[in-house]
Amino acid sequence: MRRPPTTTAASEETIRFGAFELDAARFELRRDGQRVAVEPRTFDLLKLLAANIGRTVTRDDIFAEIWKGRIVSDAALSSQVRAARQALGDDGTAQRMIATVHRRGFRLRKQASRPAAEVGDGAASPPPGEGRVVTAATGGTTQASRDDAARAIQPTLLVLPLANIDGDGRGTIIAQGLTEDLITALSRNRWLRVVSPGTARAMDRSERPAPELGRAVAADYLVTGSLRRSGDRVRISAQAADARTGRCIWTETFTRDMTDIFALQDEISGLVAERLATELGVTEQKKAARMPRRNLGAWEIFQLGTAEFHRFTTESNRRCRTLMRQAIRHDPDLAGAHARLAYAIVLEMVYFGGPRDPRRLDEALGIAEEGVARDDHDASTLFALGRVRLVRREYDLAIAALKEALRLNPSLAVAHCGLGDSLAYEGRIAPAIRSFRSAIDLSPQDPFRWAFMSYRSLAHLFAGDHAAAAHWARRAVQVPNAHYSATANLVAALGHMGEDCGGAAATLLHSEPRFTRRFARERMFYIRRSDQLDHFLDGLERAGISGGGDRCGSGANHRLRSVGTAVRPRHAGPASPPGRGRGPGRDAARGNPTMTFAPLSCLIIDGRGGIGVAFPKD
Repeated sequence: MRRPPTTTAASEETIRFGAFELDAARFELRRDGQRVAVEPRTFDLLKLLAANIGRTVTRDDIFAEIWKGRIVSDAALSSQVRAARQALGDDGTAQRMIATVHRRGFRLRKQASRPAAEVGDGAASPPPGEGRVVTAATGGTTQASRDDAARAIQPTLLVLPLANIDGDGRGTIIAQGLTEDLITALSRNRWLRVVSPGTARAMDRSERPAPELGRAVAADYLVTGSLRRSGDRVRISAQAADARTGRCIWTETFTRDMTDIFALQDEISGLVAERLATELGVTEQKKAARMPRRNLGAWEIFQLGTAEFHRFTTESNRRCRTLMRQAIRHDPDLAGAHARLAYAIVLEMVYFGGPRDPRRLDEALGIAEEGVARDDHDASTLFALGRVRLVRREYDLAIAALKEALRLNPSLAVAHCGLGDSLAYEGRIAPAIRSFRSAIDLSPQDPFRWAFMSYRSLAHLFAGDHAAAAHWARRAVQVPNAHYSATANLVAALGHMGEDCGGAAATLLHSEPRFTRRFARERMFYIRRSDQLDHFLDGLERAGISGGGDRCGSGANHRLRSVGTAVRPRHAGPASPPGRGRGPGRDAARGNPTMTFAPLSCLIIDGRGGIGVAFPKD
């Protein structure tokens, strides 16, 4: 049963949110102590939203409470919401105070009311009454605290028109078109609030300094840029800066031919939007990490969880899931938190030793679908749904969700990567490679870039192009946060090529001491095609990876430190790709050896400090 909105608590109390006070007894709205004039119905709407601060009030509830059930048009509601936003210095584009919840209703954001619970490993429940602060003898507030309280849950971005340095008419037209395309592309990142093009143009004509313009619209970040032409070549520079400090946080230059202006604008706007969004995401995570734990809201908790997600370790995955659940409790409408939590759950099963439990897969699917329901215009929610579907071996549904994500945001690099991964498991290698190429081009510094390269490596491996597989796996393992699965791809590719893979194999076993062919098979349960999985495992076997028995130093009372060269496979000939028969070496464990091993020496240090040397056992 749907919980009715709170309507009585606000009748006798003064409610504070951000720099505002709503005095229900005096029927007054005040900002910094100064009365703000509002019409009675607008005041009633603000009172209803304030009494339910942090919760979504449905359109039906608003009609019932404000209009007492009388039949009125949607335009009447839109007019009152617009008036309420104007009274708070807000608008429908920024939505810094009053958020539209798609197809549901409206929510007054929890600006001033930060949860008191510490953010940590425990998933503490928010205190009673969290979100509503009744005025008391709290003393005055500083300008800094008011600024922090008024800051939107999501950051606001002001894109100023690109400057045409050449000053000619054609360059001006290109700059104007590129600015509008860039605003459109950035707006597809639903976690960013982007100031509308009309407002940006009007502010640019005021000739005020950029930082002052940013303060005028309460922007967190400013984007500026310029365009220069030389014959049929054009050079476009773009920069992003912190609107408060003026510190430059990102800059890049692109030089292109002007053979097709529309294609040029599409390409550059997409590249700038995705690369800038990646950098701003990292910046938001760093900001959240610097904040006192008691001051964190849902957005900051979400950013801390995202930073943990991108570390790709067992412990960081667990912390990510804890933080995402906390963010959802503080703001159930934060669709991105649902999406990130669902993806973290399935990655625990695939990468971090989590149990392969069908109930956990069902839980992940339910959370992913809830994220889409909260905001079906957010491409990241469709991306997460697609990844969950893939792990559930529902390839068709995965591909459909990822294509919808790219329809919503064609510049979302992770969605291109996810689509490529899904296509590869269906054996559609050529379009898969194109998708991986798009992901890498769009976001070459993405926190997930190791996966862009690692998944591409696996696709090449499935196609029998072992040299390309080794190339992309080598690039993947160079990324600092790369998962050991990228090293496993390298070992499998080198095994098929008959090259020295001792160093890679030793690194793999150091990163994941439990790794065997059997372990790999269990963790790659989402692969439906047996020929693909067999080809991968065949490469591991050729590289000398154990089938599933004890490896040197893997006993309960030992620690392993590998030294020297591990394995030097010798092959009678090249391996066959999936679907083309098994190559030489496939039956080595069954009495037909086709490789020899150089000794793998390991220092074994037991619990008593004794040292010995162990050699590999197949």
